[in-house]
Amino acid sequence: MTEHDPGRAAPTRSHHYDVTLTWSGDTGRGYRGYDRTHTLSAPGKPDLIGSADPHFRGDPARWNPEELLVAALSACHQLWYLALCAHAGIAVTGYRDQACGVMVEHRDGSGGEFTEVVLAPQVTVAAGTDLERARALHQDAHNRCFVARSVNFPIKHTPTIAVA
Repeated sequence: MTEHDPGRAAPTRSHHYDVTLTWSGDTGRGYRGYDRTHTLSAPGKPDLIGSADPHFRGDPARWNPEELLVAALSACHQLWYLALCAHAGIAVTGYRDQACGVMVEHRDGSGGEFTEVVLAPQVTVAAGTDLERARALHQDAHNRCFVARSVNFPIKHTPTIAVA
């Protein structure tokens, strides 16, 4: 996790992300009966159908917010890693991440939170690549990832680097 540094440069530009969530699952049957399915939309993109985690009466065939958070961390890391490798002249020929997030619930029913996410990218690089440099760029990617910098729990990395 990257701590917020008050000494960071002031932002020079901001970006806005508009998402519309639409739900119409009222069944008149209270907590146990209402439908958790909802639609996420953004201009110019296909809709994403979501639900709650199955542990909270959601549809296991739909993406839930917890999975989307882990996916966002994984994708942000991957995009930064690929950019940093490209700038460093490292040819990445394959990338797969088996990310895992851990969320805990409080016994008193007051909610819960993520306690960690572990990213486990399996990266394949071209022959002749400096493997230590390729491995080190994961820390740089983590330090730059906008999503990772925005959460308050640890994000661990267990990358493996293989040569094509």
